[in-house]
Amino acid sequence: MQAALRPEGYITADEELHWLALRLMPGLGTRKAGQLIERFRTPQAIFQASRSELEAAGLAASVASSIASGCTFDEAVDQQQKMAGSGVSLISINDPRYPPSLRNIFDPPPMLFTRGRVELLQTLTLGVVGTRRPTPYGSTVAEKLSGDLATAGLTISSGMARGIDTAAHRAVLDMGGDTVAVFGCGVDQVYPAENRKLAQEIAEKGLLLSELPMGAPPVPQNFPIRNRIISGMSVGVLVVEGGEYSGSSITAKLAAEQGREIFAVPGNITSKMSWGPNLLIKQRAKLVQSWSDVTMELKPEDRRRLSEKCRNQLKIEGGESSTSAQASLPLGPAVGLAKHVLDALAVDRPVQLDSLIETLAGYASCSEVVAVLFDLELTGLVRQLPGKSYLKVWLD
Repeated sequence: MQAALRPEGYITADEELHWLALRLMPGLGTRKAGQLIERFRTPQAIFQASRSELEAAGLAASVASSIASGCTFDEAVDQQQKMAGSGVSLISINDPRYPPSLRNIFDPPPMLFTRGRVELLQTLTLGVVGTRRPTPYGSTVAEKLSGDLATAGLTISSGMARGIDTAAHRAVLDMGGDTVAVFGCGVDQVYPAENRKLAQEIAEKGLLLSELPMGAPPVPQNFPIRNRIISGMSVGVLVVEGGEYSGSSITAKLAAEQGREIFAVPGNITSKMSWGPNLLIKQRAKLVQSWSDVTMELKPEDRRRLSEKCRNQLKIEGGESSTSAQASLPLGPAVGLAKHVLDALAVDRPVQLDSLIETLAGYASCSEVVAVLFDLELTGLVRQLPGKSYLKVWLD
């Protein structure tokens, strides 16, 4: 009789126990654990290996002896119980749900502890980072850009620290978008404590993520290590505010080493909080004034994914837009005007710009119409033809 197929990503309790025991092994770092997985394929095979085999794999004699003794299994059982009580799932590097881009960095976490919508690990993600002590300008910009980028279809990842991180997460949730909070502690811990309500909301509507086991405290050395996950799982990193040697600048450096796009918001040259992003711009980071400055720099295949997501949200059938879907347009306050523009265009008859502006005179100015047309082009909903005429794109 043929065995039933397992659901995608499913691992047995015994398999999970072996992953946890490997994670908790003293003296075994992330890089070495990854090398063991590459060599032996599974944690079970690692624990079944002899000491000589483990030493031949490059382990110190003391670590090989610890693995052979299975000294961490009791603690692993305790971890399993805590995970079950908190609704936490383990995603191993062999799991198809593991973020593909994160798997390809120099030192990917062998496993991730997750709480919330695990499917967000497969979405197009942008890291938004910045200082814990933002200026009013920085907070406003972080909220505006994060909300607009989330509405454009990107998942926003950040570290849920005070300041810019918190502003980014909160703005995305308020816009009904997707966000991932990467912790520098266990996902059952909350740091800072005042973000407890925010963490609960992200667990319900987004995703909490950490490579650290349950109960791990938020010690300072964890946060720079955490930052490589924010950048590694993202197509790029947007730095809003931060000092020259701040954590956000470290994240940008990691992103550059990982081959990710670097974006930065320019700031007041007299403000120390602008030194980081302004320096990044001097070093050829992409200057960002609006959400479209980010989406325009994405790879063609990534832009197509965003375009398709926007199309699905709009649910336009037969050339007529659904009023119930208009709020999904990535245009912020221009959503209403975007619907009027789409209604005024046809899929089989080009409309001249002057004629379109005249038709929409009662709704918006010339510059507002042009701006919305540009944004609709970016999302693949409108196509410009020679002679400043426009067609609405046919949606299957």
